[in-house]
Amino acid sequence: MSNLEQKSDIDDFDPENPEWDDAMFERASFGQPLARRAGRPKSANPKQATTIRLSPEVIEHFKAGGKGWQTRIDEALKEYIAQGHSTV
Repeated sequence: MSNLEQKSDIDDFDPENPEWDDAMFERASFGQPLARRAGRPKSANPKQATTIRLSPEVIEHFKAGGKGWQTRIDEALKEYIAQGHSTV
């Protein structure tokens, strides 16, 4: 006979952690909500992912400024629009 077969239900009883009855479940309350995932907060106006083909000179120019080069391209394009340039 294995050790698992020899073990009785009495061996599992823990007086400090008894089996719950219906009354205990009714009195129970929920714990703290799970923590939110870490990271950047949701934006009210999120950017959209896209694919765009740019000349090597343009990419080199913006990448030379370090991190944030895609954001700088976005800002340059928004400034171009704000200046009233035609899209055609």
